[in-house]
Amino acid sequence: MFDHRHLLGIEHLSPTDIAAVLDRADTFATTPDSRAVRRDSLSGLTQINMFFENSTRTQASFEIAGKRLGADVMNMAMQASSIKKGETLIDTALTLNAMHPDLLVVRHPNSGAVALLAQKVNCAVINAGDGRHEHPTQALLDALTIRRRKGRLQRLTVAICGDIAHSRVARSNIMLLGKMENRVRLVGPKTLMPPGIEKFGVEVTDDMAAGLKDADVVMMLRLQRERMDGGFIPSEREYYHRFGLDAAKLAHAKPDAIVMHPGPMNRGVEIDGEIADDINRSVIQEQVEMGVAVRMAVLELLGEGRG
Repeated sequence: MFDHRHLLGIEHLSPTDIAAVLDRADTFATTPDSRAVRRDSLSGLTQINMFFENSTRTQASFEIAGKRLGADVMNMAMQASSIKKGETLIDTALTLNAMHPDLLVVRHPNSGAVALLAQKVNCAVINAGDGRHEHPTQALLDALTIRRRKGRLQRLTVAICGDIAHSRVARSNIMLLGKMENRVRLVGPKTLMPPGIEKFGVEVTDDMAAGLKDADVVMMLRLQRERMDGGFIPSEREYYHRFGLDAAKLAHAKPDAIVMHPGPMNRGVEIDGEIADDINRSVIQEQVEMGVAVRMAVLELLGEGRG
């Protein structure tokens, strides 16, 4: 059972809710020698993808997910929309509501904007990332990737490394992994660590060796330069020297530790190219594949009963 009208974040999901999404997504997950799963479960429903921020992976995977389930999918180019002419977010919501969509996928640069939209429309709303707040489907696809590779999603040690302060991916993953009884370590420079983060029940360090020690999962994050309004790091070269993932730092993790990155990657800044391409350790391409499966699961669970 998934008894939610919207998916606005991980915060309000229970471990049972998370398992329900992952179990459904598993039925959509493909293997290298299988064809993509298709259903007509959303036939007759309308899905609108409304992205106020540029996105390639997320928007494309939501579009593919909706089409594989038989939905009528429309992408709205918000950069060229009435928003540029002064229309408010609420006016846009009311206009969309008059079109009677069934599923609305929204990415917005302001934290809380998607939740505001959800209060003004009659359809199911999915948060595809809002400001520094949350990115729930990214955390869910990360969880599915971990579960499929490790065989479980409990009692693992997960190191999340890099720009924690500006990352909605980190926030959603911290909450999800904590709900599933994992040990979470945050690793990064103090300038990129949000104040009071320890209240989430995580360990915090600015030492990569200590942070990666005996880790089962190493999750690297992108430097969110578009959200930085000051000098948070001395230079990219110095950042890579201290916090970029290379073979020497990865050696502190368990021999079978997997390496993750939500993308897009800055090679030679956050992660060494050879590590990123190591088919035995890196699951970065699997994350992309699981993204479609998880978004199919979310769309179908929220769309059930709306046809």
